[in-house]
Amino acid sequence: MTDWLEIRRGDGPLIISLPHTGTDIPAEIEATLPSAWIARKDADWWVDRLYAFARDMGATTVRTRLSRTAIDVNRDPAGVSLYPGQTTTGLCPVETFDGEPLYGPGQAPDETEIARRRAAYFAPYHTALTAEIARLRAIHPAIVVYDAHSIRSHVPRLFDGELPQFNIGTYDGASCAPALTAAVEAACDASPFSRVTNGRFRGGWITRHYGAPANGIHAIQMELACRGYMDEPADPASPDNWPPPFDDARAAPLRAALERILSACIAFAKDPA
Repeated sequence: MTDWLEIRRGDGPLIISLPHTGTDIPAEIEATLPSAWIARKDADWWVDRLYAFARDMGATTVRTRLSRTAIDVNRDPAGVSLYPGQTTTGLCPVETFDGEPLYGPGQAPDETEIARRRAAYFAPYHTALTAEIARLRAIHPAIVVYDAHSIRSHVPRLFDGELPQFNIGTYDGASCAPALTAAVEAACDASPFSRVTNGRFRGGWITRHYGAPANGIHAIQMELACRGYMDEPADPASPDNWPPPFDDARAAPLRAALERILSACIAFAKDPA
């Protein structure tokens, strides 16, 4: 294990992947970034804290403490766009979701630097995730890989209007069994929050790469709107207002819904027929 890779093992048939909650940036990379705040702006803020309860349910968690600015472990390592024709960010992003440049002139990573980061950071994360999938699949008839994310409710450059609270991604049904999708949808719909399936977010590289329903590995992505657990500012994000602190009281209803969602994942994995 490295100092940036956090693995907490459980014995249940559920793995929670946390690829974007990190904010650490290696010093040699941070030296090329004009703004420390911009470099960390698009983190999935507080999502690891939001899902901390899952360990008591027997879930395994795999998390990188590194910022997605250093390396995005939820992108195709070959650099292929996950959403052709739509605005997105890459394996080593060079701009934020809002289009702000992350690097100074001439400082963006070249192919050699991208390859170095891929070997140093991307590969170990996926080696760990692959090992946990194999460990749990060996003792369960099926497992669920749940890729946990969040994003600001309004990012006009990426999507129109306000994002639903729950955004389920199953790679248009290819990454998991229909029964799992239906169970997660039902848990979402029993809550007071809005939900969409395979809308703007259909699942990143982790969901698409690891989902193999025929082999008992069912992958699903959950992209949450941040307003469910923090007081999102009405004004555009700035160093003065972003990120807001985690709000336990505000998060309580969302966390209760997430507990039902993860319980549905576990129940499915125990009886996937």
